Amino acid sequence: MKLFALAFAAFALIAAQPATEPVLPINPPASVIADPANKLSLELSTGGTVVIQLRPDAAPMHVQRIQTLARSGFYNGTVFHRVIPGFMAQGGDPTATGEGGSQLPDLKAEFNTLLHLRGTVAAARTADDTDSANSQFYIMFGRDGTLDNKYTVFGRVISGMDAVDKIAPGQPAAEPTKIVRASIGG
Repeated sequence: MKLFALAFAAFALIAAQPATEPVLPINPPASVIADPANKLSLELSTGGTVVIQLRPDAAPMHVQRIQTLARSGFYNGTVFHRVIPGFMAQGGDPTATGEGGSQLPDLKAEFNTLLHLRGTVAAARTADDTDSANSQFYIMFGRDGTLDNKYTVFGRVISGMDAVDKIAPGQPAAEPTKIVRASIGG
């Protein structure tokens, strides 16, 4: 009877623990890297091309949305409308105001354990609605742990971070940097 009571107490203690998300590796699985559909290329008006490794293993709905919009030409000609040096560059809004999005419905958050490091790419959303991401995204200039697990990280710059560093600062900049062409399969 004592053994049963101990086992029951141990089970109750384990069951009371909050469920933890599996920790995603910083580097994507080989199958993600090998699939050309998981590479987003952004040709910028300031010169250079940024290549982003998308992470469908971490945020499948967000990656699918980015792929759909890039393939349709949605991002072509959009600007980086909010660029804060040392923090991040935000784009993907067809109105260039920070209030626009695509005609597709907003996405449910896919928070994960990927960190906000230099080159991290994540979904922008409104501050008061975690499920309001649509087409906008941001690229981190440096580490910011205050954003971890609060925004959906769906990729990381693997080439062209020097071009990201040249994105014109401002909210918006006097002459904002444009995405000349976004393509999948980069």
